[in-house]
Amino acid sequence: MKRRTFIVSAAGALAGVAGCVLASSPRLHRGAALAFGTTISISVVHDDAQLAARAIADGLHVAQQIDRLMSIYNPASQVYQLNRDGVLAQPDPRLLEVLAQAAELSRISDGAFDVTVQPLWQLFSQAAARGALPDEVERRRAQSLADWRQLEFDADRVRFRRPGMALTLNGLAQGYAADRALAAVQAHGIRDALLDTGEFVARGHKPRRQPWILGVRDPRDPEALAATLYAQGCSVATSGDYECIFTPDYRHHHIFDPALGDSPDELASVTVLAPTSLLADGLSTTFMVMGWERASALASQLPGVDLMAIDKQGRERRSAGFPADA
Repeated sequence: MKRRTFIVSAAGALAGVAGCVLASSPRLHRGAALAFGTTISISVVHDDAQLAARAIADGLHVAQQIDRLMSIYNPASQVYQLNRDGVLAQPDPRLLEVLAQAAELSRISDGAFDVTVQPLWQLFSQAAARGALPDEVERRRAQSLADWRQLEFDADRVRFRRPGMALTLNGLAQGYAADRALAAVQAHGIRDALLDTGEFVARGHKPRRQPWILGVRDPRDPEALAATLYAQGCSVATSGDYECIFTPDYRHHHIFDPALGDSPDELASVTVLAPTSLLADGLSTTFMVMGWERASALASQLPGVDLMAIDKQGRERRSAGFPADA
């Protein structure tokens, strides 16, 4: 789960991992830790440095807990155990919450979002390691295992109805971690914060009432920005075809359309603003699969949701409520 689709363009560089770091302003405090295969960070504004340090530590700890719970790589995670055994008894309530959001996204997108595409990811990853693409027979077999309706869950267990199925929560877990970490920070009475778990959530302001500013990277140039945004009271997530590619032309990458058994071919990146990071995270993947027309139509039906899409030719489009550049 490694996604570096945004840079914090106005907060400066982090001074290290773990713990709390004081920036040049006496009221801006930062901390960072490792989770989701990358560095996550929390910045808060508060007069009390010790309180800020405790809030940051709690937020980072909560995010790391979500990573340990939902990782597809950690044998101790419940998602790993489910993929290994096909069934999971006594699922964690946090896992059930994310699975419920996944099912709702699948429903409203007519299956464009599907956490059970993991067999396709595994197939393409293995083929790419050999310097090839899967053949048609392999691809169709993996595609047949991707069906969100064949995943059942309740408070007692989670179960795949078909042998060989597997799921990934890479399109939701980081957003959920941001939401949970924000709640932990706010429990300390902090109102001004910016959290980066690979997805972003911003509340309040930086010191001197300055807004938090985020930069959206250009999908074809990691050193360039496609947009800069004032981030206040919202969650922001980006999905892009550049995050993990299987072919250098960006045609085959880590996002899969279950209906194709392959990657969607219209968009290079999608940035979503939404009320929660869990929703923003899931919708950014959903909209990549749906393409601009279907995505913008769905976004118009969802309160507080807007998007910016960049296609593979570099053309940019924004929904009516997506903000102009900062």
